[in-house]
Amino acid sequence: MKKPARAWQRMLSGRRLDLLDPTPVDIEVEDIAHGLAFVARWNGQTRGDWAYSVAEHSLLVEELFTRANPGVAARWRLAALLHDAPEYVIGDMISPVKAAIGPDYGALDERLTAAVHLRFGLPAALPVPIKKQIKAADKVSAWLEAVQIAGFTMAEADRFFGKPDAALVRGLAIRLRPPAEVRAEYVQRHADLLAACG
Repeated sequence: MKKPARAWQRMLSGRRLDLLDPTPVDIEVEDIAHGLAFVARWNGQTRGDWAYSVAEHSLLVEELFTRANPGVAARWRLAALLHDAPEYVIGDMISPVKAAIGPDYGALDERLTAAVHLRFGLPAALPVPIKKQIKAADKVSAWLEAVQIAGFTMAEADRFFGKPDAALVRGLAIRLRPPAEVRAEYVQRHADLLAACG
């Protein structure tokens, strides 16, 4: 008999996350923050001495989502912060790779997202309008990243990600920082948003 492949990962917290059947009790924000702080966006093809991490991207998406939706509930801001949380175990695959893998990637991402959401008091599946608003903030973040650190011209970024509202991105500059610093900010922002959720 062939031994079944291992489908779980041990986290630094000691939790053992089953990727095929993830449960909320095996998810800790410190594991998410640590993993995301060490996962590079753009496959690492960015300017600077530090990789631009998914944790840094997530903080920016939450900021953009909040700017675009003044007065939005803290729980939805938390959902924006956590929008890429599954990437702490599955990595940040660029869109062409996701397309090549097919629907299995999407199913894995959905299972992990549902477990993360339930762990932090969010619905397993977000309301469609909220999901669309977070996706819109994600696209604006991609535009900023493209023109500020990934070598795209503004015309290229406009074509691929759509031209953002100038007021929405005013004053936002991508900062490349050491992973430990980004990890700490992610954990703190998560705590602040959880507290604001009541």
